[in-house]
Amino acid sequence: MKVQLIDYMGSDLTIVNAARVSFSKQHSDLQDGDEKLINYLASHKHWSPFAHTSLQFRIKAPIFVARQLAKHQVGLVWNEVSRRYVSDDPEFYEPEHWRGAAENKKQGSSDEIIDINQHDQMVDPYHMSLNKALWTYKHLLELGVSPEQARMVLPQSAYTEWYWTGSLYAFSRVCKLRLAEDAQAETSFIAKEIDSRAKMFYNISWDALMKEEN
Repeated sequence: MKVQLIDYMGSDLTIVNAARVSFSKQHSDLQDGDEKLINYLASHKHWSPFAHTSLQFRIKAPIFVARQLAKHQVGLVWNEVSRRYVSDDPEFYEPEHWRGAAENKKQGSSDEIIDINQHDQMVDPYHMSLNKALWTYKHLLELGVSPEQARMVLPQSAYTEWYWTGSLYAFSRVCKLRLAEDAQAETSFIAKEIDSRAKMFYNISWDALMKEEN
């Protein structure tokens, strides 16, 4: 999986000035009291000043991860690669290990590591499934089937890529949910990458947003 920062707009100062415009004031640099103002805005849910910033990412992740993250829509824009127009060989996600199912139905997995190839077969069930799906996909294209239909046989572990743009406030909501202790490991990986980049450009504001409850 890969998270690439494409562009960003604004800074902590942008947020301060967006808030102070109510009093027709503007600072050319951060001053004493501005950090306190940013923390006040975050703690009192004054979200609009944070929406005057933006981050833009290009992300590569398997479909099952993308579909979880696509649920976040407020303040975010999403444009994704389409296999209606792309017919090159798909790539598939290879998990580092297979996690056991959690006893608690509300939690997706446990810390237990599962061996899916206990009998040391040459090809484990996962790779057998991938090989069959890839063969079928290519065969359908060779038969002249349209890419938009042939893609139906590809599993959720196939990689997809998308541009994801949104405000600092919107991405803080994504990260707070996806970095929670019970969050899915794969979505947490994406959130950690976003978190590390947001800290670089909005150090004060990001810290203020992340420490506040949803």
